[in-house]
Amino acid sequence: MSNDKSHYFAHEYESIEMLADRISEALLCPITIEDANHQIIAYSRHEGEIDPVRIATIMRRRVPEHVINSLWKSGAIPTLFDTEEPVIIPAIDQVSLGERVAISVRKQDKVIGFIWAQSGAHFSDEQIAILKEAAKAVKNQLLQHEKRKRAAEESHQEFFWKLLTGHFATRNEVEQSNKTYGLSLTGSLLVILFDFSRSIDRTLERQIDYLAETLQQLSCIARTYDGEQLVMLIRFKEMDDLDSVSSYIDDFIAKSAERLGITPAGAAGTTVQNPLRVQDSYQEALHVFKMKQLFSTIELPHCFDKLGIFQSIEQFRDIRLGKRNAVIDALDAYDETHNANMAESIYMFLAHDGNINDAAKVMHVHPNTLAYRLKRISEITGFNSKDMNEKTILYIDLLIRRMDHSLL
Repeated sequence: MSNDKSHYFAHEYESIEMLADRISEALLCPITIEDANHQIIAYSRHEGEIDPVRIATIMRRRVPEHVINSLWKSGAIPTLFDTEEPVIIPAIDQVSLGERVAISVRKQDKVIGFIWAQSGAHFSDEQIAILKEAAKAVKNQLLQHEKRKRAAEESHQEFFWKLLTGHFATRNEVEQSNKTYGLSLTGSLLVILFDFSRSIDRTLERQIDYLAETLQQLSCIARTYDGEQLVMLIRFKEMDDLDSVSSYIDDFIAKSAERLGITPAGAAGTTVQNPLRVQDSYQEALHVFKMKQLFSTIELPHCFDKLGIFQSIEQFRDIRLGKRNAVIDALDAYDETHNANMAESIYMFLAHDGNINDAAKVMHVHPNTLAYRLKRISEITGFNSKDMNEKTILYIDLLIRRMDHSLL
């Protein structure tokens, strides 16, 4: 056979599907072509045995999330991002993935997609060379796909911002405008945001897009960027589940830290049934994030519905304006005279629901030390830690003071 493999893909193909079949014929095995976020663009016809992962990928039009996670853990995907050469990927029995040979498709240093070949046998040098030529052949097709997808996302973003900012007056206006975009706005809708505490440039945006596309627990129907934040619109087809929202946010944060070296803060509003109320869910998510910033020493929940007293602490601040709390005044005086830390101790005790061990751990003191301080606080002020009314008003006033100090 000639050493020049470029003749395999020398002419133009009517569709990327036809090109996929031609690559498969040349390699003598089934192949799939994916975009940079592991969504299927095209796949070849196949005969004989194929593994369950190929079937699931074709059915879903994307690689299943648990398979992507396994490929990251095995080092296969990081290697594909690092090299232009074909990568031999051993079978991963835990996810029923047979042996693959894959190559990244690039425009200069940017990965724009992948070709995956279900090898089933050792790839010859001839097949490796053909796969490298195949990557060059599909580049233009993937660039066109990326361009169309980008244009669609940008048009969606404009509509999404109108929902976030309350631009529409009636549901009919939303529906008429949405005819251009075709977003599924039925069922329950919810806004999630992630704050990365740094400017999101184009490189970071692509990395975040990859995470958003490959985490599949929730259905994200639109997303946009605002300064340092990613804003997502989530749709639940049936019943909404706050536990799944919290798990999704935890997973997104963990994978951002693991793959990007950045640990964002996550927050979510409440679910709404009417797209006109998406703006409310967005404002609630912003409120959650603001509370996390103001009360950084407390581990607050991700979801507004779970925020408890922090939903309304700003309103309580207005109500309590100018009022004194005798317990706080007494503890402040004691702390100043004895260079102690009594006010902070009762704050952390109450913030951790009266759990001495948890509060002591955050304060980096022994639980016995904190227990002694609580006993002295009771002696100094007459505070009864078993009285819910006393605890509630003290906790509110301590939160208000912490907020005032944070806002200075």
